[in-house]
Amino acid sequence: MALTLASAAELLRAHHLLREIIHGDVWTLDPARVEGSDAPFVDVTYDTRTVEKGSLLFCKGNFKAAYLDGVDAKGLAAYVAETDLSAATKAPGLIVDDARKAMSLLSAAFFGRPQDELTVVGITGTKGKTTTAYFTQAILNAASEGRAALFSSVDNCLDGHTYKESDLTTPESLDAFRMMREAANNGMKYLVMEVSSQAYKVDRVYGLTFDVGAFLNISPDHISPIEHPTFEDYLNCKRRITANSRTLVLGADCAHADLIREDAAAANVPVTTFALHNAGRDEGTPADVIAWPANADHSAYDLAADGAELGGFRLALDGDFNYANAAAAVAIAHAAGVPLDDATALHAIEPITIAGRMERFEDPQSNTIAIVDYAHNFASVTALIDFVYERYGKRDPRITLVTGSAGNKAVDRRKEIVEAAEHRIANFVFTAEDTNTEPFIDICMEMQGYITDPNVTSTVISDRGTAITNAVYDARAHADRFNVLLLIGKGNERWIKDRNRHVPYEGDDHVIERLFGLNQK
Repeated sequence: MALTLASAAELLRAHHLLREIIHGDVWTLDPARVEGSDAPFVDVTYDTRTVEKGSLLFCKGNFKAAYLDGVDAKGLAAYVAETDLSAATKAPGLIVDDARKAMSLLSAAFFGRPQDELTVVGITGTKGKTTTAYFTQAILNAASEGRAALFSSVDNCLDGHTYKESDLTTPESLDAFRMMREAANNGMKYLVMEVSSQAYKVDRVYGLTFDVGAFLNISPDHISPIEHPTFEDYLNCKRRITANSRTLVLGADCAHADLIREDAAAANVPVTTFALHNAGRDEGTPADVIAWPANADHSAYDLAADGAELGGFRLALDGDFNYANAAAAVAIAHAAGVPLDDATALHAIEPITIAGRMERFEDPQSNTIAIVDYAHNFASVTALIDFVYERYGKRDPRITLVTGSAGNKAVDRRKEIVEAAEHRIANFVFTAEDTNTEPFIDICMEMQGYITDPNVTSTVISDRGTAITNAVYDARAHADRFNVLLLIGKGNERWIKDRNRHVPYEGDDHVIERLFGLNQK
């Protein structure tokens, strides 16, 4: 059914969001009093630059009336806003209590509720969302002949095989429903999407119920004035996925798991658990799906589900934490309908690699390896260094961490990255990472100031390529040691955000390949 002013008003009223409709001097709750209220909208947008004849415009966030200059000449059909904008446009306005919630509901309606044509999986957690999403998509693709779409912080995939770089971990609701419609039209059966805390904080997934929700883990992150003021607020936003899922997959060792189980019980949502048992199959928190090491160096793991062994798995991605993600993906895919005896589908996770995640490079000129990863907070840095000691501890690694931290947000990460690493590494190189307005050098100097261990050295080099170069030369100068360079935070991204601009950047992976003389033509 086409979305019209009349049907939009009805939907908003049903969700207790509509305050009134304003058109000139007419203020009403009855859309029939507005001429053309049954005319279908031809497009929906939140960008005045893309308004065309017949568009419905969502005025969300810090919207200014001046943005409406010229929209009447473009043929704006109506707008949705939290305030009267009739002085700036002749188009009728749907005045609502919350423009973001309204945008999510109306966008879903405009695109014909594509979520109803897909089995939608939503994955949240402090770490592991992206890898778990890719693993889950791989299983679902294998089980459905390539009919699984993906929304992730790295890429979006709407046809099961074509991947394009994404802008947000969870898209704006209008963009999400537009892409869902494209995925459904492409014949997709499944959609796997990462769900950030901000997605609930700013209502990007308002009104969306996941067929399978997953809560992987939780630890303090994204605490800042522009994100979450407290850990409680961060956790509360992530917890919302429980009541908005038909079934939940939960990390058995997740902090506050008892509270999340209470959420599920209150919403009558069944729960399936997963866990990593590094000390052995029966040495850990009981769970429905478990993974445990199959060999001494943890390069392969065995999995079991519902008490039945699924066999051995050897992932292309290193790290114990990725076997936890694998166990989560198996639990999620099974909850989405994949049989546990479909070995071909389950083992589809093994060859999966993700650019910028646990990418390993060897220097032909010295006893040095480099690992490029997106680790960016206490939990992920701790897990990364744990992996280094588990895999290479017998070689007494000399570890250098090349890191920065985001500007204007998640300010707690700056100290926590240092705390996670300083007693376990030899050297910090602090450098540029994405920022809005803060100068790189200020963030780096702040991070350097948090060092308390007198045995760790540190350098501040704001240019990221130069910082990595310095780390490589320093490792080669210590050729008597086995050196491990951890290049974290940017992965394979080809830009650095500086003062709200995306400045082209070679990419950590390309920088290290060039310095090591790898893949050079």
